[in-house]
Amino acid sequence: MATHKILVVEDDTTQQLHICKVLSNVDAEVVVASNGKEGVEKAASEKPDLIFMDVVMPEIDGFAACRQITSDAATKGIPVVIVSSKNEEADKVWAQLQGATAVVGKPYEDHEILDQVKALLQ
Repeated sequence: MATHKILVVEDDTTQQLHICKVLSNVDAEVVVASNGKEGVEKAASEKPDLIFMDVVMPEIDGFAACRQITSDAATKGIPVVIVSSKNEEADKVWAQLQGATAVVGKPYEDHEILDQVKALLQ
């Protein structure tokens, strides 16, 4: 049985599958959501130990979803890692202001995702 649960919130199927493939090397159950609204709902219902969140998505963008997750009493303790092509310094600062724990810029190396898992779950 997996010791951790990780939520991947990504609307691009190729990106979503790639992050899930990278996370298959980790002792964790991986749950997916295809947009920010679904991500907020799954964060509340699944109570993951870690969330990887895209920014540019339909319904609710990743910054707004992150803000909702990190400000809700039931989910505020869950670390959110923003994974986005929006990785200018201003975007990183904005992500932190929304409650994000870290930012990984796209394109990324697989180890950058695994480094966040190691840093935040162990």
